[in-house]
Amino acid sequence: MANTEADNSYSPIQEAGRIFSYLCDQAERLSLPSQIVEKKDAVLFSSSHDEIYYPIPFKETETLAALKGVEGVVAGAIADLRFGEQKRNVKINLEKATAFGCQAYMAKVDGLSKLDPAVKSKLKDTDLLAAQSNGYRRMSANLYRTKNKGEFFHIHGSLEATTTLNMIGLEGHRPDLTDYEEIIRVIESHVQRYSAAELEEMNKERRQAGVTAFKYEDFINTPHGRLNVQEPPWKVKRLTGDLPPTPFPASRSESRKILEGVKVLELCRIIAGPTVARILTEYGADVLKITSPNLSDVPFFQVDGNMGKHAADLDLKTKEGRRQFEELLADVDVLVDGYRPGALEKLGYGPNALASLAEKRGKGIVYVNENCFGYEGEWASRPGWQQIADCVTGVAWAQGQFMGLSTPVVPPFPISDYGTGCMGAIAALTGLYHRAKTGGSYHGMASLMHYDLLLFAVGKYSDVVQEKMRAAQPPEFFKLRHCDSVDRISSTVLKIMQARFPHLYVAPDNAAGQEALTEKWFSKAYNADIEVVRPIAEIDGVDNSFSRASRPNGSDRPSWEDFKLPEEDYKKA
Repeated sequence: MANTEADNSYSPIQEAGRIFSYLCDQAERLSLPSQIVEKKDAVLFSSSHDEIYYPIPFKETETLAALKGVEGVVAGAIADLRFGEQKRNVKINLEKATAFGCQAYMAKVDGLSKLDPAVKSKLKDTDLLAAQSNGYRRMSANLYRTKNKGEFFHIHGSLEATTTLNMIGLEGHRPDLTDYEEIIRVIESHVQRYSAAELEEMNKERRQAGVTAFKYEDFINTPHGRLNVQEPPWKVKRLTGDLPPTPFPASRSESRKILEGVKVLELCRIIAGPTVARILTEYGADVLKITSPNLSDVPFFQVDGNMGKHAADLDLKTKEGRRQFEELLADVDVLVDGYRPGALEKLGYGPNALASLAEKRGKGIVYVNENCFGYEGEWASRPGWQQIADCVTGVAWAQGQFMGLSTPVVPPFPISDYGTGCMGAIAALTGLYHRAKTGGSYHGMASLMHYDLLLFAVGKYSDVVQEKMRAAQPPEFFKLRHCDSVDRISSTVLKIMQARFPHLYVAPDNAAGQEALTEKWFSKAYNADIEVVRPIAEIDGVDNSFSRASRPNGSDRPSWEDFKLPEEDYKKA
């Protein structure tokens, strides 16, 4: 995709429109509704300031806004099916798109953010193995030098930590090791005993999620990179079977929620997968998040990621858990799978198995996968996380170079997670549209790697624009290093953005005529006020808003019937 920006008059609004058009030009590859090209002029991008917010060389805000534009047009196509055709303008605000890309860092419980140590007392402790709450174990997921000059490897202990730490010759627990700099020194000194090739082999043997930090030009010359750079940003494929169209459920109210009555099972953790389902709740879907009581999850991410959902615990490795899960499956419309590739297939709940179930019951299903490495090529089955994708594709090296360093640096905020979540939601909406229009069951596929490849495809900011961006950053930005944690990098950048762009952080009860990017709810499950980022797309004749506040994992019964009960949460501002 050619870069057409004029260095001295760069406009994020115009660039968001250009990227949106680029995606619309791939409508057939992306299986989008046919009218998306006809109706793309109905999408309007706006910004109160038309400036670049993230200190990142990639067009993150513009790309997120473009994806939200696609989401809005597909949602409008469903609204036409459900409520009758009309002209539906779609409005996407770039400040809102920016907030979408860092919403975990904008969420609050009783006024406390993710970075406030006191927030832990407000949360359900689902960090069962202390892989997040213990500083030493947390740094088992980080980027370090190897023994070869100029070579870096991102180890990733995921939510377990001990296997990765043992792999490099360290104990799983070090209660004596609490100093941040000393933790880095100890872990990096052990990573530096190995080359990236050795670490890759060790990782493979133990099925860990680490990866070599590649530059983009090196990644696309690997067999996996060569293949996947040709793939579309996301996919929607029709599954086997010949089912007639499945109409949308009859409306239970007079609302304009396009997914009212649609049942969604979410089997995901962390950010990208839950974001897929969070977006579906905005459009009115009944989303039931299923988690195992025996598996860890990051406690704070549930504050934002569980908005609008019910959340229940089921162990699918037990007979009773499977029985209850299969009762839920009998009437499900969408299943969102964010677990390690192949995990649900092994349990008998993969896309082909559910397509067979759909045939038996006479009603199509939409299965949406979210993973790290995509669905084609030798690395497709590898586990991974946002930092892994950013390192393997070259995003981390580009970030380091932008900062004037000769090392990679993982960018601030889990933006790749949120972009992937939006792509997965578009895939889900697309599958539901085709299910209602032409029949059948569908498989949507989104990945962190493909979101990053989309960033490269639309192009980085020009050298002149990047230089202006660098000149606006304070000294503390350039003191960040490859080995700093995601939270250290993100908290540093968050403080910079709060100082430079206070209009992004206006509290909803202090907006004073300005629309806040967040909204405040009282959550009965948390017994606290929570603050979360608002839905982004505004679509004529479509209501996309939350019906309930978030709750911790395991707060509800595994039941569709409970969605009919009165809500005790309420929106405050």
